[in-house]
Order: sequence, then structure tokens, then C-alpha cells
Amino acid sequence: MSQIKLPEVELNIYTPKDPVEVPIVENYICTKENSPNFVRHVTFDISGTDLVNHVQVGQSIGILPPGENERGRPYKLRLYSVSSPTQGEGGKSHLISTTVKRTIEEFDNNELYLGVCSNYLADLQPGDKVKMTGPSGRRFLLPENATDFNYVMFATGTGIAPYRGMIMDLLDAGMENDIILIFGCAYRTDLLYADYFESLDDEYDNFQYLPYISRETRRSDGSKKYVQTCLWDDAELLDPILKKDNSLLYICGLKGMEAGIYRALAKKNMREYLDIREPAAEKEPEDWNEKDLKRYVKPANRTFVEVY
Repeated sequence: MSQIKLPEVELNIYTPKDPVEVPIVENYICTKENSPNFVRHVTFDISGTDLVNHVQVGQSIGILPPGENERGRPYKLRLYSVSSPTQGEGGKSHLISTTVKRTIEEFDNNELYLGVCSNYLADLQPGDKVKMTGPSGRRFLLPENATDFNYVMFATGTGIAPYRGMIMDLLDAGMENDIILIFGCAYRTDLLYADYFESLDDEYDNFQYLPYISRETRRSDGSKKYVQTCLWDDAELLDPILKKDNSLLYICGLKGMEAGIYRALAKKNMREYLDIREPAAEKEPEDWNEKDLKRYVKPANRTFVEVY
């Protein structure tokens, strides 16, 4: 197997105490159809800043929303995964982008909670400026010798953001090995960047896009289709790739999604992707509890995880 060597990256060129102000150049909806969830693709112009050519795909940027909380303190920094390739959005090194979902939640007492930073970003127009920090993140990256590997990428929600840039990087580099993107969401209206990934699926024989929609389609046994069920439902495609010693696994999205994937990998005896320690190692995967998953079941060196 080729050695996995992650690139050296720069961190925190700009900090919350010393952010840089940059303008927005585009802000558009990136769901496939009209959706009750509002998810937007936002691009920033970082011209003239030290971020140019210093943000790697897989890293994050920070946004400082204006205003103060109920205690009179400035709102805290929020991190957003970069969704543009390393060369920049559209190949322009001065443009970087991210994927933002408006956080809108209703509580039992009929109070409505609006996420401060997500709604701030989603409301902005081209020309508006934001305070940015970063980059951050040194682990959820492509290896330096990225085209030597196969990739199986799991995403839910805006966890698809880094894969957009990663896949662009891989294909632009002449990638010939396999890339599988599994995206999970509740309804087909929630598919993100679907037209783009569908077009890649049509164009490249080595790229497969597998949307798993949990509340509209059912598996043959009547159960819901979640990202982890693809390890059974698409086993004919995935098993041969995952069994290769140059295959890497990436997981990005809502915290907790990794549990089902870990259990499925263990049940399929693909434990080379996991570091399973006692006492979890003595149990059947379906018996792993929250403590086991938090303390004793970890990603191995071929597995990269970014959940929030």
C-alpha cells in the first residue's frame, strides 16, 4: 500500500482577535429543488490577503458574525468547511467558497431559534463584507500522493462541502482510481450540488454518485435507506474497492453518522478501517453503546472523520 502522507498546511493565518475582512461575490441556493431546508453556496474574494494559495481543500474558514449575545459578549466564531478546490473556485486562487445551511429550529414552547451565523451569511449579498479567520484543520485532507488511492466518501447535509472541492482536485489531477460519493438526506429536495455530481457520474467511469434518501425510498426489507446501509445494498460495487489496500474512507457530516458506518464495517469484517479496543472488541458491533463508540471504537489510519 502507498504510504499515506498528509500535506503540511498553514493554520490560523488570521485569528478571531485579528480577522481579515473580505467581500462576498456570490450567494445562491444549492439544493436540487425547492426545499424546506435553505442551503446556500457562498463564495468570498480573498484577494490581497494572506489566505490566497494557503487554504487546502478539506480545511475550514471561520466567520465572525456581528453583534452580541444576551450576555453582551460578541458572538463566537463559526467554522465552515471549504467547498472550493485547492486552486480556488472556478480555478481562481482568490476565490474560496463554503456551504451554509440556515439553522431554523422550533422548540416545544413555540419559540423559534435562528442560528446566528448561518442566517447572517445566508442573508448577505454580493459586495457585502465579512470578518474571516483561518484556515483551520490539519487532518481531514487528501494525501500528498492523492491519485494513488481509491476513495469512499460518506456525507450527510453540508458535510458534502469538502468533497466537492476534493473531487474537483482529484479529477483535475487525472485521477484514474475509484471515487465513490455516498450522500444521505431525508428527501430528494435536500440533495446538494446534485446536478454537478450527476454530471460527473455520467462523464467519468471511475466516479459513482450514490444518493441515499431515507424518508422517500425503502430497502427491500422495508427499512429506511441511510448512508451506512449502502455498505449492504451496494456491496457489489463497494466491497471490491474497500478490500483493496490502497482505499481510503472519508466520513463528514452530522455527529453520530459514523456509528452506523463503524458498525456496518465491523459486521462485514472490514476492521482495517477501525481501531477497536477493549472492551468494545469483545462485543458484537450492534451491542456497542455510546461509551464504546466514544472511547473504544476509533478511526484507523485509512479512515478520516469530520463530524459536528
